[in-house]
Amino acid sequence: MLGSTHGTLTTDSRRARVIACGEQPAPAVHGRPAATDDLDVSGRPLYAGVPDLDRFFRPESVAVVGASDAEGRPNTGITRQLLAWAERVGARLHPVHPTRETVFGLPCVPSVAELPEQVDLAVLLVSDPLPLIEQLAETKVRFAVAFASGFAETGTVGAAAQDRLADAVRRSGIRSGLRLLGPNTNLNAFEKFRDDLDGPAIALITQSGHQGRPVFTLQELGIRVSHWAPTGNEADLESADFISYFSEQPEVGAIACYVEGLKDGRSFLLAADRAARRGVPVVAVKVGRTETGARTAASHTGKLTGADAVVDAAMRQYGVVRVDGLDELQDTAALLARARPPSADGVAVYSISGGTGAHFSDLATEAGLRLPPLSPAKQAELHQWIPEYLDVTNPVDNGGHPVGDWRGRKIIDAILADPAVGVLICPITGPFPPMSDKLAQDLVDAAEQTDKLVCVVWGSPVGTESAYRDTLLGSSRVATFRTFANCITAVRAHLEHARFTASYRSPFDEAPRTPSPSCRKARALMRPGSRLSEHAAKQLLRAYGIRVPREQLVTSAAASVRAAGLVGYPVVMKASGARLAHKTELGLVKVGLTSASQVRDAYRELTDIARYEDVSLDGVLVCQMVEQGVEMVVGVTHDDLFGPTVTVGLGGVLVEVLQDTAVRVPPFGEDQARSMLDELRGRALLDGVRGRPPVDLDALVEVILRVQRMALELDTDLSELDINPLMVLPRGQGAVALDALAICH
Repeated sequence: MLGSTHGTLTTDSRRARVIACGEQPAPAVHGRPAATDDLDVSGRPLYAGVPDLDRFFRPESVAVVGASDAEGRPNTGITRQLLAWAERVGARLHPVHPTRETVFGLPCVPSVAELPEQVDLAVLLVSDPLPLIEQLAETKVRFAVAFASGFAETGTVGAAAQDRLADAVRRSGIRSGLRLLGPNTNLNAFEKFRDDLDGPAIALITQSGHQGRPVFTLQELGIRVSHWAPTGNEADLESADFISYFSEQPEVGAIACYVEGLKDGRSFLLAADRAARRGVPVVAVKVGRTETGARTAASHTGKLTGADAVVDAAMRQYGVVRVDGLDELQDTAALLARARPPSADGVAVYSISGGTGAHFSDLATEAGLRLPPLSPAKQAELHQWIPEYLDVTNPVDNGGHPVGDWRGRKIIDAILADPAVGVLICPITGPFPPMSDKLAQDLVDAAEQTDKLVCVVWGSPVGTESAYRDTLLGSSRVATFRTFANCITAVRAHLEHARFTASYRSPFDEAPRTPSPSCRKARALMRPGSRLSEHAAKQLLRAYGIRVPREQLVTSAAASVRAAGLVGYPVVMKASGARLAHKTELGLVKVGLTSASQVRDAYRELTDIARYEDVSLDGVLVCQMVEQGVEMVVGVTHDDLFGPTVTVGLGGVLVEVLQDTAVRVPPFGEDQARSMLDELRGRALLDGVRGRPPVDLDALVEVILRVQRMALELDTDLSELDINPLMVLPRGQGAVALDALAICH
C-alpha cells in the first residue's frame, strides 16, 4: 500500500528521490522496498497500491474511544450513531472510556490496551489522537478514524501537529499496518445506506462532508450509493487510496469526488489510471480554479490546490471527468454509473415543440455533441405518424398530438432503431397531462427494450408530478434531469468517457524504467543551481537528439566572420550568457546578416550592448538562419503536486500574450502528444493557412516526446526548460530548436 508514503511534494523532497541516471535504492512502501521494475527512471512508482479497506467499511469489531451515553454530550450522539451502524454491518462494538463501566448497556474498558479482542476499526472521539496511535499499533488495530479538528486547516501550528500525527501513523503502519482516516473528518462513512436499490452504485469521496450530501441523497431518487469516504485532512489515507479501492469493487459503477486539494499528484494519477484500466468513471469537483477558491480551499483542508491548468490537464489525461457544480456531480455520476456503453455517438433530440427541440439542439451542438441528420428513409418512416410540414431531420418535432395515442411509441422506437443514434434525449419543458404522462411512460417502456441511452429533461420546477416522481424516477433505464445544461454535460461526459476507455493505454506501462544513453551525456552538462547559456542549453538538446541550427560560439570579431563562412550565409548572431533570458528586448539578436562586414559590425554592437547593460557573456553565437516554418514553444516546468510537466504551444516573442498552450504530466505517449496539439486554438496554423504549406507534425510530436523523456530522466537535475522558438518546418523537413533556456535544480 502506498498511502503512508504520500505527502505534499516540495523541491527538497524531489531532490531526495531516486537520481534517474545512477544506482539508487528503491523508496520504501510502508517500510518495504518497492520492486525496481515498479519504478520509473526518476524513482516514482508506476502502479497504484490498493489498500485493503474491506475491514474499514465492514469491520467485524469496532472500538469507540471516548464513548459516552451522558445526555447533552457531543460524543453521546456519535456513539449512538456508531452503535446503529455497527448493528447494520454486523460488527461487535466495544466502548472505551477511562471512568465508565458501561455505555448504552455495553461493557466499557478503560483503555485500548484492555480491549477484549483485536479490533478492525477504532473511532477516536478525543481532542488529541496522537497519544493513542502507539497504543493502537500495539494492539494491532487495522484502521482508525480521527474526528478532531485544529490541524493543518488552522495554519502553521496546526500543520506541524498534523505532521507529527502523520509521522506517528507512518511509523506505526510500518510495524502493524495501521491506517488513519482524518483528522478533521466526520461520520459520513457510517451513514445509513439504502439496501433496497439495485444496479451499479456510486461510491462517494469528499474532503468536506457537507458537499457530498447532494450525491448521497440520490438514493431518494432510486440511485444506489454504496460507500462514502470523508477524507478530511488526509494525514494518511487520501482520496487516491479510496479511488483505487472503489475501482476494484464490483458493485461500483462510478466514483464521485469532491476534492479541495490533492495530497500527492502522482498518487492521484496512479489511482485514476487504475480506474481507467478497469473502465470505472471518476467524476470530480476540484475547487481552486480561481485565486479566491484556492485560498479558501487551503484554509479548509490545508492542502495545496495546485496550478489549476495542470490539474485540469492531468485529469483529462487520465479520463477523470471534471465538473464544476455539485448538481453536475450528482447528475453526471448517476448517468455514468448506470448507462451502458454507447453503440454510436450520435444524439437524437425528440420533442413535442419545434422551439424546444431547436433550443436544446443549439445548446447540445455548441457543447460538442453530434446530432446526425436522420436518413431520408428514416424521415419518410417518421412522416407516417408526424405531419409532413414538421421537421424530422434531427431534432424531431412531432407537433404534440402523436404523443397522446399509439403513434408516440412508434416514433420513439423508430428513432432508437437508427444505427447512427446512440442517445435519445427528450426535453419536456413542462407537464401537460395526460399527454406528458403517456410520453413519459412510452419513453420508459422503450428504454426497457433497448440498450441505447434514453434521457429525459423534466423542466417543471414543481417536481411532484406523477409522471416525474413515479414513472421517470421509477425507471432504472431512463436518465432523468431537471435542466438542459446538466443533461448535456452528463451525456457529453458519457460519450467522451466511452471513447477514452475504448482507446486507453496506460502510459505507466510504457514509461521508461532505465535511463537512456542520452541521460548520462545530459547530466554531464548540468550545472546545479544555475541557468545554462543558450549554447549550453542547445548542447543539452543535442544530447537528446533534438535538432538545433548549425552554430559556433565565438569570442572575437574575426572568429565570427570565420564562423559565418562555415555556418553559411545568411546568419543570425546572438549574445550568449547564462543570465540572458530575453535577448530580443535588449537588442542582443541580429538576423539576416549576409556579409563579413555585417557580421563584424554585429559582433561589436552585441558586445557593446552587453557591456552597457552589464551583462556577462560567454561569447556570441553565429547561427544558421532558419525560416519558413511555424514558431512553437515546448518546455518543462515543475508543478508542486505533479512534478515535471511538459507544455507545448504557439511560440515566438508573443508567447506570453497568446498564452495558447497545452500541458501534460509525463509519462505520456504519442497519442497524448498529438492531442496536446489538437487543444491549441491556433491548431490550424500547423495544417497550413493562407497558402503556406502544412508543417512536419511528426517531427513536432517527436520533439515533444523527447522533451518528456528529458523531464523524466533529468527530474532531479532540470528545474525548467524552454525551447522557444522551435521552428517547425514544412512537412518532411523536421523541426529546429532556434533558442533554448535551461535552469538546473
